[in-house]
Amino acid sequence: MPLLITDEQLKVMQMDERNARIEIACRLFDAGKMGFHAAMRLAGLERVAFEDELAERNIAIYRPTVQDLHNDLKTLDKLGL
Repeated sequence: MPLLITDEQLKVMQMDERNARIEIACRLFDAGKMGFHAAMRLAGLERVAFEDELAERNIAIYRPTVQDLHNDLKTLDKLGL
């Protein structure tokens, strides 16, 4: 389903089509509505460029879960650290 954002709306937002796509992709990723690669494709950017856009907006790229942290602590314990 196509989404239409008019030139007038873009003008009000002070954005062009490219910047609107990037902004939408970043916000959907931040909200957990899109995974990293899907959002990157929506933004039309390569990995590093999309990471830079996320960083500009203070959006974390990596989001460890509580289970990830428990696993890391177990690994550190096994390593004696």
